[in-house]
Amino acid sequence: MDLVSLLVIVAKVIGLTFMVVLPLVPISVYFERRFSAIIQDRVGPNRVGVPLTLLGAKKDFSFFGLIQPMADGVKLFLKEDFTPSHVRKAFYWLAPALTVVPALVTVCVAPFGGDIVVNGEAHKLVIADLDVGPLFIFAISSLAVYGITLAGWSSNSKFPFIGGVRSTAQMISYEIALGLSVVPVLLYYGDLNLSNIVEEQSKNGWLLLPLWGNSAPWNNGGDYTAWLFWIPAMIAFVIFTTSVFAETNRMPFDLPECETELVGGYHTEYSSMKFAMFFMGEYAAMVIGSAMVVTLFLGGWSLGPFFDNWAASLEIGSVKIGGLLNMAVFMAKVVAFILFFILVRWTVPRFRYDQLMRLGWVIFFEAALINVFLAALVIAAPQFGPAASIGGLVVLALVTGALVWCLKVSEKKSAPVSI
Repeated sequence: MDLVSLLVIVAKVIGLTFMVVLPLVPISVYFERRFSAIIQDRVGPNRVGVPLTLLGAKKDFSFFGLIQPMADGVKLFLKEDFTPSHVRKAFYWLAPALTVVPALVTVCVAPFGGDIVVNGEAHKLVIADLDVGPLFIFAISSLAVYGITLAGWSSNSKFPFIGGVRSTAQMISYEIALGLSVVPVLLYYGDLNLSNIVEEQSKNGWLLLPLWGNSAPWNNGGDYTAWLFWIPAMIAFVIFTTSVFAETNRMPFDLPECETELVGGYHTEYSSMKFAMFFMGEYAAMVIGSAMVVTLFLGGWSLGPFFDNWAASLEIGSVKIGGLLNMAVFMAKVVAFILFFILVRWTVPRFRYDQLMRLGWVIFFEAALINVFLAALVIAAPQFGPAASIGGLVVLALVTGALVWCLKVSEKKSAPVSI
């Protein structure tokens, strides 16, 4: 590896991780406060700013309260870092790092934009362009379970321990539905490289918006496969998005840290920057989850063939800067989905724990598994012909009906006995 390639990699790591993703964490906190204030008819943070009056000015510069996250960071840095004497100190200190690091490492395979061409050499706006992108994300993000488990266990307190156990069960349960929901997408594109998936959506329509390129029937000789695949794609989108909520412990799936039952959950014994790392890990995971939804289902950095082709032709000197415009589109989509995360948190009530586990194991697991067969049937329909496709659909419907009947029968409650 030459020096130029090494510098490009370092620039990607620093630029995309520390100048794009990490700043989104405090910005997401600000959005959370302002959005919740709008929903609840409050003002929200709008006062914290630059104290220009201390320098003789007549008025402080509030800047719409955008400096509030900076004030929160300073407060957490300056708070006393208290470690209780009864905790298992090595694991107590290790747990916050195991929570935030996996969320940041998964940034490596997320494609932020198209190519930037410098002196005829193309550089992709992705840190590691792996051919197993989704598998890498699932493998690394699942390590966050260890951080939460260790946080509850090492606190040597029953309520954090119960919160850690609940969170571990929840995250493991929804990881199965999360992984199965992505299988139809990978079947459709026949590729595990996230950059290739986004480029395919740029040319032939987003997975949930197949309106141009070879996805449109008027461009492919009347093949409606892409439009029929919209049904399993939408089912996968709903399951994947809901599972991301559960994986990030966001409302309405924040059972491990619900205040009324378990004080503060697995991080009850933490303070100062160790608590802030749990906080940052949750929001970083929310950012990465939003990026994955946008990449797999909503076209990633693409805004349609006309915009993408126009952006690819822009150049300043010998540098083609279309990738930067693509990155702006990608970040706009991610921010929009983060706002959807926040909207759900402040409008949907919390589930009971038995409802949460039932949704994951009894509904989403079976639905995601059936959706895999439905997606395979839609993809193979042009080769099977109409008769075989209809027969397969009937068999799948019968199996689904039988499964639903078995689940209903198994959940019948016995009638109360009068005394």
